[in-house]
Amino acid sequence: MTTKARTNVREAAMDLLVTIEKNQSYSNLLLNHAINNNQISQKDIGLLTELTYGTLQRRMALDFFLKPYIKDHKKLADWIIHLLRLTVYQMVYLDRIPDRAAIYEAVEIAKKRGHKGIAGLVNGVLRSIQREGLPSLNEVSDPIERLSLETSHPLWLVGRWVSQFGYDKTKEMCEINLTAPMQIARVNLTKISRDECAQVLEEEGFEIEKSPIIPEAIRSLKGNLATSIAFKYGMFTIQDESSMLAAYALGAEKNEFVLDACAAPGGKSTHIAEKMQNTGEVISVDLHQHKVRLINENARRLGLSNIKTNVSDSRLLQEKFKQETFHRILLDAPCSGLGVMRRKPDMKYTKTEKDLERLSSIQQSLLTSVAPLLKKGGTLVYSTCTVDKEENEHTVKTFLENNPEFEGDLSFKNRMPEAIQPLITGFDLQIFPQDFGSDGFYIAALKRKV
Repeated sequence: MTTKARTNVREAAMDLLVTIEKNQSYSNLLLNHAINNNQISQKDIGLLTELTYGTLQRRMALDFFLKPYIKDHKKLADWIIHLLRLTVYQMVYLDRIPDRAAIYEAVEIAKKRGHKGIAGLVNGVLRSIQREGLPSLNEVSDPIERLSLETSHPLWLVGRWVSQFGYDKTKEMCEINLTAPMQIARVNLTKISRDECAQVLEEEGFEIEKSPIIPEAIRSLKGNLATSIAFKYGMFTIQDESSMLAAYALGAEKNEFVLDACAAPGGKSTHIAEKMQNTGEVISVDLHQHKVRLINENARRLGLSNIKTNVSDSRLLQEKFKQETFHRILLDAPCSGLGVMRRKPDMKYTKTEKDLERLSSIQQSLLTSVAPLLKKGGTLVYSTCTVDKEENEHTVKTFLENNPEFEGDLSFKNRMPEAIQPLITGFDLQIFPQDFGSDGFYIAALKRKV
C-alpha cells in the first residue's frame, strides 16, 4: 500500500468519524457510502472498516488514554480529536501498523487540514504518548467503572446490565461487543437447498460455513454475500441467526393468515412466507412508506407472492382488520437495539435510560393494540433485538397481567431448532451476543386462550 493510499484511507476514516458523531448517523450506512464515494480500493476497504469501527468501538478507552496529554480538548476542532483517537487506536490495538507510520500519517493529515501549529500539536501529543506510555486502566478502582472504560460502554449501561445479569455475564457481553460480527445469510429453501446455495457461492469465490444453529443458515468467512450473483437471483437474504428464530417461534403453517406488525426491512416476513411455502398470506406492516418499499423489493427478489404490504401505524390496525382475524401475529417491536451494538457501535454513545423507558411504553401499546386481532388458540410472538429486561421480560409480564385471555406458550420450545432448545426453560428466550456469536435477541411466545 502506498503512503498516498494510506493517507486517503485514514483521512476517509477521520471524516467518517466526524460525520457519525456530528449527525448521529449510523456508521454501517455511512461506511458503505464512503467506500463508494471515495472510490476506496478493494484492498483498502478492510483497513477503512477496521479504523472506523475500531476507533468507534474503543472511543471511551481512547479518550482515557489521551486525557493526560491534552490540556483542554474542548478548544480543539472535532476533526483533531478524531484524528488523535484514530492514531492512538492504531498505536494501541493494531500490531501490524508501526507507531512511526501511524504518527507520520496523522501529522501529514494535520498539515493538510490545518496549519503548522496544529500539525505540531498532533505530533507533540502522539510523540509524548509514544515516549511516556499510556495511563493504566488499573488505576480505576471501581470495577464497574473500569469495565465501562476498558470496553467503552457508558457507565449507566454497564451498571444497569450488572444489576440485571451480574458482573461476569456483563463483562462477556461488553467484550464480545468489541468484536466484528459475522455476515449470515438465510437460504431461500423455496428456490434452492442450503448445500446447493453454499456450492453456488463457493464457485463464485466466497468462503462459506454452514450454521450449526439454524438449518437454513450459512456464514460468510470471506466476501460480502450481498454482492453475489446468488443474492441477485434471490437464493438467500442477509439475516442474523438470532433474528431467524422469530419465524421458528411463530411456527406459521401453510395457508394461514399471518400478521407481521413491524416488518421492515422484511427479513422476518420473508422467512415466514418461505416457511409457509409461498402459500397463505403474510400481511407485512410498517409505519414508513420507504421502508415498506424495501419489504416489497425483498419479496420480489426472493420470488415470494404471499406477502402483502401495508403502510400503517400498527397501533391503529384495529381500524383496518376485524378482531380475531389472524392465525399468528409477530410483533418485532421497536427497541433500543442494544443487542446489535457490534453492527452499530456508535449507538452506545447516544442511547439514554430515558430512551429505554419511552420504548417500553411504545412496546406495551403495540402489544395491546395487535393482540385483539389474533384468533383464539392463535400464537403471538413478541421479539426485540435488545438485552434489556425492562423492554423484554417486564413488557411481556405486564401484558400478561393486563390481558388474562393470553398465556405463555410452553410448546414453543418444540418449534425451535435443536441447537436452541437447551436454552429454553419456559415460554421466552433471551439470547446474548456471547451465546453463539449472533446478535442479542429476545423472543416470547404467547397464546390466546380458546
